[in-house]
Amino acid sequence: MIESLFNQTSYVAAKKMLDVSALRHEALASNLGHLQAPGYKRVDVAPSFASELRQAVASRDPNQISQAMPQLAVDTTAISSRSDGNTVDLESELLKMNQNTLEHHLETQILTGAMLKLRLAITGRG
Repeated sequence: MIESLFNQTSYVAAKKMLDVSALRHEALASNLGHLQAPGYKRVDVAPSFASELRQAVASRDPNQISQAMPQLAVDTTAISSRSDGNTVDLESELLKMNQNTLEHHLETQILTGAMLKLRLAITGRG
């Protein structure tokens, strides 16, 4: 019974997105850490993951959503404006980190809401 609460499509998708935002944060931190490294190429979550997750969510199959694994890849859209070939832009990375922090906060709130509903159902108190 309780297992079915944690296998709902929306819950599993929110957990997966939380994993993605944690992985993206690692990538952004790495990018900022390599800001001065000559030839460093910016990394991010592979763009193919978004379509993979979209298809998994459309299938409404929690197992398929769980099996979607985000991976880091070199950002082929990032271009270098520097002579050393480094493709990291400080302002862009900071903006993306702020956006990722907001997304992480939202995903955490969604999962917290699900837990609070479960607590209310069990105890009768919010």
